[in-house]
Amino acid sequence: MKKSNTKQEKKTLILGAGDTGHIIARKILKDQAQTFRLLGFLDDSHEKQDISLAGVPVIGVLADLPELIKLYNIELVIIAVTNMDKDAFVKIEMVCKQARVALRRVPGIEDLLLKSQPLINFSDIPADIPEDSLLNRAPVELDDAEIRRQLYRKTVLITGAGGSIGSEICRQLLKYEPEKLILLGHGENSIYLIEQELRESVRNTILVPIIADIKNGKQMHEIVEEYMPNAIYHAAAHKHVTLMEQNPHEAIRNNVIGTKNISAAADKFGVQSFVMISSDKAVNSTGVMGASKRMCEMIVQEFAQKSHTKFSAVRFGNVLGSRGSVVPVFKKQIAKGGPVTVTDGRMTRFFMTIPEAASLVLQAGALSKGGEIFVLDMGKEVRILELAQNIIKLSGYSLDDIEIKFTGLRPGEKLYEELLLENELEPKQIYPKIYVGKTKDVNFEMMYEILENCDKWSKVKLREEMITLANSNCTVQKI
Repeated sequence: MKKSNTKQEKKTLILGAGDTGHIIARKILKDQAQTFRLLGFLDDSHEKQDISLAGVPVIGVLADLPELIKLYNIELVIIAVTNMDKDAFVKIEMVCKQARVALRRVPGIEDLLLKSQPLINFSDIPADIPEDSLLNRAPVELDDAEIRRQLYRKTVLITGAGGSIGSEICRQLLKYEPEKLILLGHGENSIYLIEQELRESVRNTILVPIIADIKNGKQMHEIVEEYMPNAIYHAAAHKHVTLMEQNPHEAIRNNVIGTKNISAAADKFGVQSFVMISSDKAVNSTGVMGASKRMCEMIVQEFAQKSHTKFSAVRFGNVLGSRGSVVPVFKKQIAKGGPVTVTDGRMTRFFMTIPEAASLVLQAGALSKGGEIFVLDMGKEVRILELAQNIIKLSGYSLDDIEIKFTGLRPGEKLYEELLLENELEPKQIYPKIYVGKTKDVNFEMMYEILENCDKWSKVKLREEMITLANSNCTVQKI
């Protein structure tokens, strides 16, 4: 590796001119300008050529790296592309090794926010550090052999395949080499994008993009009958709390009836495993979205009682980096100079990264025997105020630079969220970071009364009935 005079700055390139690269550049310029001399960014995006971030220009694409290392006598390369695939990383690693140039790979902002010490010291980051080790909790090793046994050369259908969780499930499924991945979604652009992304790394798996609406029961039956999937991961749902407060009828149609439609198709055509993505907002529901998710769990529980398909649900909290996360909102607000809006200084939430949540969903599906509500260990609750403060600091600003404004609770929101009620959790983990919740008796008669009458009821009446059902106390049973 090249040696440089300690009194001189290391000539440095950043690969990736996205949000993470911009944050890294700002931090270097603010805190470590005497150590690192930023010569430029490399990025494959055509739109980013010839622009500057934090005063640092984009000077080429990733393929220019070998030439630029020689031209500028580069001593350090920082990879700030958080979703870079393994093959691309290996190529860059080889270029740097051959040129005796130091290589550092930094985590994304979502992982940094879950660190106990969120600020970076690049000199302390080894080139091959796994991102999971930067989380403020121990990484989990999946039982890859069991997941592969169940999914290898099988057909797998993912609803909501273009969403944050659905698309990550698709990415992680590829390594188990299913015969077919059915990418089902309602938004054509998101399905197009995930299909194009997967095609760059797919090997022995056939990708089948399908634009369809889970609210259409006939369509769901036709699709499942045509492709006969062995497993279904049901990630499609409306998830925005405040939007669903204003649109309870759509929450019922899409979340609950949609879940019933795809569940009925799975049952009828003998799908082996069905995993529904649920939410911590299903517990002690105070709003429509959480109540609809609890009703989805009830649908799954009902089918589990009568079907040969192994039906289960996986319940977890907020996902950092998802389209509905507060993180993108905060970053946009900071980019505009503030203010950053926080509901309440006391508000807390459970958080996971997208890859972490998706991998545990796959593991839970492999563990299912039917009827479980799996609960993921989300670690410690995070104060939203502290999250906002960390993002401000990571963006290179002080807390004096960006105002934080408190806005108050919106309809359907809670200060605190629970993953389970008291006495609702089995005492032992069945796998690291995965618990099984104790199932409740469900008032199916009341649930079907809501489904039959929802179109006749007002928004107020429907919301009231949904929340009453979701929070009804029934006798607790053990699985």
